[in-house]
Amino acid sequence: MVDVSHEREALSQLALKSQQIIEDVQSRADHRMIPIDRVGVNDIQYPIRVMDRDGNLQSTVANLSMSVDLPHDVKGTHMSRFIEILNAYEDELGIDTLASILGTIRERLGASSARVEADFPYFLTRIAPVSGSKALMNYHCWLLGESGANKDDYVLSVRVPVTSLCPCSKEISDFGAHNQRGFLTIEARSKIRSDGTVEPMCMEDFIDVAEQSASSPVYTLLKRPDERYVTMQAFENPVFVEDMVRNVASKLKNDERLSWFSVHAENQESIHNHNAFAHIEWARP
Repeated sequence: MVDVSHEREALSQLALKSQQIIEDVQSRADHRMIPIDRVGVNDIQYPIRVMDRDGNLQSTVANLSMSVDLPHDVKGTHMSRFIEILNAYEDELGIDTLASILGTIRERLGASSARVEADFPYFLTRIAPVSGSKALMNYHCWLLGESGANKDDYVLSVRVPVTSLCPCSKEISDFGAHNQRGFLTIEARSKIRSDGTVEPMCMEDFIDVAEQSASSPVYTLLKRPDERYVTMQAFENPVFVEDMVRNVASKLKNDERLSWFSVHAENQESIHNHNAFAHIEWARP
């Protein structure tokens, strides 16, 4: 039997010695006197869980960016600490937990400001209007959190596919009207409460508002009776892109949780070789 105790002891001593002699190069002084606005890691594919409207957690995969500012006199930041923090919060990523995550980043990296961005697909079960057929549908969501010495900022964005039917086409045609698939993108900034916590926002609320503002929702699975219902629903509810953004804006203005929002509607036109769009931004007075 080979005695490996001496080998283990030698490796342990080598590891200890290595830790003692490795210099923290990032912490060296920098003499160019140029601060960096944001430095960090991005394009991180990472499994996360996000909370839905009912408090349940949904598993998904996010593309993340994490960054901090860097003073003019410090050479570099500690990139590995971003991943350590992400590991610690993987089950808690949401608009209501960003303040804690950003605070941890600022503390661990000794930064005055921190920023986290996350893009991820969010899935909802959609039920066909007549047959009741069920299928999952994905929505593109984006989450931004920033924390600094003078401001905190939290934005949630959702891109929702919808159907729109042209009011002008319906008016001038002897029968039928052209319709198309479009997208409504809502970005909303949450209010910061007096105690520093964030007013909660959820993806489902914005998805509902977007679908109610178009001619018809879009579904993953439709049977023939459903298809008839959806096309007739769109025909009875024609909207321009201008109508869609105004419909969304009129609803979001009444949401007291929001301090700012933007809404962007874009139609993939079915009878033109271009798209049509409309955009509104609004800030609470």
